[in-house]
Amino acid sequence: MCPARAFENQPAAQQYARVAKSRPSRSWVGLRVVGRASLIAAAGAALASAPATATTTCGGPASAARVGRPEPWRAWRGELSASTPVYARLGGSPTGSVTPADASAVLVLAARERTGRCWVRVRLPSRPNSESGWVNGERLELSSTTWRLVVHVGSRRLDMLRRGRLVRRVAVVVGAPLTPTPRGLFAIAGAWKWRPRDFYGAWVLTLSAHSDVLKRFDGGDGRIALHGRGGASLADPLGSARSHGCIRLANSAISWLARTIGPRQLPGTPVVVEN
Repeated sequence: MCPARAFENQPAAQQYARVAKSRPSRSWVGLRVVGRASLIAAAGAALASAPATATTTCGGPASAARVGRPEPWRAWRGELSASTPVYARLGGSPTGSVTPADASAVLVLAARERTGRCWVRVRLPSRPNSESGWVNGERLELSSTTWRLVVHVGSRRLDMLRRGRLVRRVAVVVGAPLTPTPRGLFAIAGAWKWRPRDFYGAWVLTLSAHSDVLKRFDGGDGRIALHGRGGASLADPLGSARSHGCIRLANSAISWLARTIGPRQLPGTPVVVEN
């Protein structure tokens, strides 16, 4: 069985409603635009010191050189504080929007300077799984992450990497042959502490990915998640392929991950699913 019936496969708004009581409150800080000289100086200092997690203000000539596509050792994530217009192409009209109810943060795929602003292309938490769009970088709170999660479906393991180096490797449950875990480059969309003895286990980390087979499931849109194990899900042993597409790992492993990276920093973390 796959976890989510009641969680992974509900629309994001319903998922947020379910965890509203247990989700910690937080305040959002908007981006502060700085002058060109300050921005260049800050960029130089950050690159020189190469911190594990750097923050930046997107909007100056130097920022696009700093913010860019995901690399094995670093990626950029953008936290959402309000509904943000999405553009299929720069210079066009908005084709939609992405909101904090869709994802707490999005993964940055590319950056481009245009008319004095930094625009970022992001992975969208909607179908198809390769969906992306351009958003104004000034509408996001941008920060870098050195974490990357890699799911190896064939060997049924999850590698946790930091700065491109393996930190921890754990066995997982992946999708069954008829309901496989989708492959591709995704991102964590939201993170909630859950009930260890519940089917979802200690933590639920929803992804931007959706099932390629189950377009609708239990009233939801087939959202895929990383989550722990408890209750009936313990019947499927680690190292097996028996879920509806979700990736399940031991409560101790997912709790370590959440504690080490931090619940606020988890959304926007890149997740690669490969054979």
